[in-house]
Amino acid sequence: MRNLKRQLLAGPYLLWMAGFILLPLIVILYYAFTTTGGNFTFLNVSSITFSVHFKALILSLKLALICTLICLVLSYPLAMILNNMKAKSQNFIVFIFILPMWMNFMLRILAWRMLLSNHGVINSLLDTIGLPRLDILNTPTAVVFCMVYDFLPFMILPIYNSMARISSDVIEAARDLGANSITIFFKVIVPLTLSGVLSGIIMVFVPALTSFAVSDLLGGGKVLLIGNVIEQAFMQEYNWNLGSGLSFVLMIFVIASMALMNSWGDENGAGVW
Repeated sequence: MRNLKRQLLAGPYLLWMAGFILLPLIVILYYAFTTTGGNFTFLNVSSITFSVHFKALILSLKLALICTLICLVLSYPLAMILNNMKAKSQNFIVFIFILPMWMNFMLRILAWRMLLSNHGVINSLLDTIGLPRLDILNTPTAVVFCMVYDFLPFMILPIYNSMARISSDVIEAARDLGANSITIFFKVIVPLTLSGVLSGIIMVFVPALTSFAVSDLLGGGKVLLIGNVIEQAFMQEYNWNLGSGLSFVLMIFVIASMALMNSWGDENGAGVW
């Protein structure tokens, strides 16, 4: 009887999954492998090999990897500093990191567009102190800059949570056994925080790879990512078959990256899921 009640409680979630996850996937798969007339075809999926689409995919992978690496390099020392603070200070700093996420995603992008513009706040300050102006708007640099800003909390929080779970007794035991700070970092802290690092990598890499709004607003049409190609296929060309085919290919890359990170984590005793 108790198991039946639990299954009934899971009913709304199952309906949600069916309506908003499974059905959209089925629709995407249908359009990906059919023509406008409903005939079966591989052309929509194989169109990823077209020069424009393939270049957009490679650029998306490149910028997503750069964004993920920058976020990791920034987040790990920040998480260590945060973990060594007092409890009240930790809560305040975590709140500061989360605070920008309360603002609409599009508004944050538009704000950075204004800051990075030729007559924006940043260039005005540089002019005031006599430094050269930054001309990075409508370039891949601006896209990466904004993606790092948007996705940095998704890297910091998992790493910080994994560090917070490390007992101080473990560190003290390592010191009692003669380990120095470098040895403790590489032999104790890094292995114990590997699950947080892998979770952060996935949480940053996946949205960075599939992003299109950042490149659309900060790239000025000059930075074409695979997300922009898919968005144009759906919204401008009304070619759902092509858009679904490219979405299917991108979904394969996302699933492959998650499976790779998860298997690597399992091998090192730090499974992500």
